[in-house]
Amino acid sequence: MSYDRPTLSALITRDRADLNARLPGADARLRHSVLDVLARMHAGAMNDLYGYANWISRQIHPDTADGDILARHAARRGIVRKAASYAAGVATATGTDGTAIPAETLLSRIDGTQYRVTTDTVIGASSATLTLEAVDAGSGHGMDAGQELTFVELIAGVAATVTVDAGGIADGADEEDDDSLLYRLLLRLQTPPQGGSVADYKAWALAQPGVTRAWVIPGWMGAGTVGVTFVMDGRADIIPLAADVAAVQGALELLRPVTADLIVFAPIAEPVDISIALSPSTAAVEAAVALEIDDMFLRDGEPGGTIYRSRISEAASIAAGESHHVLSLPAADFTASSAAKLPVRGVLTFL
Repeated sequence: MSYDRPTLSALITRDRADLNARLPGADARLRHSVLDVLARMHAGAMNDLYGYANWISRQIHPDTADGDILARHAARRGIVRKAASYAAGVATATGTDGTAIPAETLLSRIDGTQYRVTTDTVIGASSATLTLEAVDAGSGHGMDAGQELTFVELIAGVAATVTVDAGGIADGADEEDDDSLLYRLLLRLQTPPQGGSVADYKAWALAQPGVTRAWVIPGWMGAGTVGVTFVMDGRADIIPLAADVAAVQGALELLRPVTADLIVFAPIAEPVDISIALSPSTAAVEAAVALEIDDMFLRDGEPGGTIYRSRISEAASIAAGESHHVLSLPAADFTASSAAKLPVRGVLTFL
């Protein structure tokens, strides 16, 4: 049976009644009397204690605990909140042969975001490949191939700008939020470690910086193999880069059973185009429908999986402000063409 916390008014009434019962002839209900003041003071103190007890009761269970207490629940089971990670990649500098570009040299993006060179480099054959890392951790620091960075302090014999190489600069990740940490803790509680089960591989992958969803495929390349694929929903492009795959592969190699042959790979995005006529057809309703459909793809999308047409329609129906709609595309349920392909929301057209 649930416990109902008494209100401050109920506590004041209770204290007045207690005083009147113990002091015959007294009336603690008289406004501004000494007894009324004492009743209110005591009730206020008790109200604070009830509030603290209520807070304590919420901290006992991970799913209602505050963030710092949730982190302690998780740490007791070896689950640590993922720290923010740094964007990293390579870029090409040009200049005079023999010119040195020392580590910690700073470069700047057009918006002021700074990157540092992580290893000493020397120009050879008129160019050099610089390994770069964002100065600040977190998301929003990724760059596409072909974009340029400028040296904060020019180096004699080196061109003022460098060009990001193929593969770009992989974006960093923000510190793990409470929802993600709670999900990993509940996964640990509901599926205890079993020395290499599907749940174990999933938990190991989700523990890596930036990884938000992961799937495990037993027998991916035959007997004795395990396939692991994942996405990074904190980025504009959720498909991991080669560097991300290598990082997760390296981390899981230290955890996997020695008898398993592990293959970590990036899924291939397979867009699902959607056409829908809304009523009312306003910008606010369209934005709400887009958010609900995106959320549905987060819940239902999985490599080799099926996106059901009815689920798209349902997502549109629950959007704020939507009255009714007609879904034209997809014309039928959409199933990924292979186990390596992940259905993602494609072009969303409002008719």
